Amino acid sequence: MNHYKHITIDERETIFLMRSHGNSLREIATNIQKSCSTVSRELNRNSDGSNYSPSKAQAKYQQRKGNCGRPSLLGQPQVFEVVREHFCEDLWSPEEIANRLAVEKHAVQISTTTIYRGIFKGLFDHLFKSGSPSAVRHLRHRGKSRHNKAYQEKRGKIPIPNKIHDRPREADNRLEIGHWEGDTVLGKSGRACVVTLVDRKSRYLLIGKASQRTAGAVTDTLSHLMKLWPGRSLTITPDRGKEFAKVQCFLKSLARPFTSRIPIPLGNGVPMRTPTVWFANTCPMGPILIQLRTSKSKPMPNN
Repeated sequence: MNHYKHITIDERETIFLMRSHGNSLREIATNIQKSCSTVSRELNRNSDGSNYSPSKAQAKYQQRKGNCGRPSLLGQPQVFEVVREHFCEDLWSPEEIANRLAVEKHAVQISTTTIYRGIFKGLFDHLFKSGSPSAVRHLRHRGKSRHNKAYQEKRGKIPIPNKIHDRPREADNRLEIGHWEGDTVLGKSGRACVVTLVDRKSRYLLIGKASQRTAGAVTDTLSHLMKLWPGRSLTITPDRGKEFAKVQCFLKSLARPFTSRIPIPLGNGVPMRTPTVWFANTCPMGPILIQLRTSKSKPMPNN
């Protein structure tokens, strides 16, 4: 393993002072904890005749450091123009640009990492209108970092009333109608959302719009959707988003109490699982919004 470290500006000032006082190269090397050959090479490379200046030596070092390594492919006008056209005009992602050039065996070949590095360095910022976000914000993920497998969600989660493996076997194996899965779909503005309920067996779909992605608005929409279902309802499995925090209160307001396991608080080492809420067959008759069936699905039951 190479433990070599470059000389810093402070060490160059020490070399200048000790050299001015007539100290030997070995004494200087011992003081800055470098080898004698390193000090000798520093004086030979960065001295202007017999004069040695720490600031000029540092400037020469930085200039040589900038010339190290292979120059970026984006520094070539032909490569930059191809990437600029696809990224700024066609709105392609770096992955699409690199893979398409490789598939077409284009004269210009560039890796995804090189394109990302150029974007984060700001090489394409001047190509967008003044006042608009930088080129990083024009990426598919708006420049947000992706999470690896070790990432732990820090946003709020609702307590787990029932673990998903406690769900009835009929729900897991899709053996009977009445076991629902709930979720939300965000709109472009991030305010209003669509609440969905899908029956696991029949793929029967109920859709309703919530004015906001809040627990109150989502619960009201969920209550309205359940009133539209004419059949029996046994379980509902929402995700763990905070918008479903009031689902328990909604189910308690039904005519019969729902069956619930002992709640599992957050932060006790138990894996975060999708909750399953159980409730009684109390939904009144009403119209049906949307019905999606597979070829093997059976007709909906009527009470």
